[in-house]
Amino acid sequence: MADTLHTDLVEAALRQAVALRRHLPDKVVFHADRGCQYTSAQLAEAAADLGVLRSMGRTGVCWENAAAESFWSTFKNEYYHRHVFTTIAAARRGSYTWIDGWYNARRRHSAIGYISPLEFEHRQPDLAA
Repeated sequence: MADTLHTDLVEAALRQAVALRRHLPDKVVFHADRGCQYTSAQLAEAAADLGVLRSMGRTGVCWENAAAESFWSTFKNEYYHRHVFTTIAAARRGSYTWIDGWYNARRRHSAIGYISPLEFEHRQPDLAA
């Protein structure tokens, strides 16, 4: 979370996501829009270093962002709009706790068989090792 969306923030988030998983499947895709922070050489180098493939949609095509838009809608409706944060640090901590502790770990999702994203990841055959 930051005041502006710079490439350093995107790179740090990608590296944190990879580090939290310890072991990645053979093909991991990082999908984003065509913002300069996503198309930068810096992020291309970081993705290559992490073994993550990059994907970007065509300009004006919104369908591939449906999952991301759904997530942000859920985050705002289930968490963000229901809390008052006294500091940016409190908003960061609360958001991280909701995303990592609830949404990814325990919230059931209909699109993946009513299990949590974390459980879905753990059931993938190439992650069983």
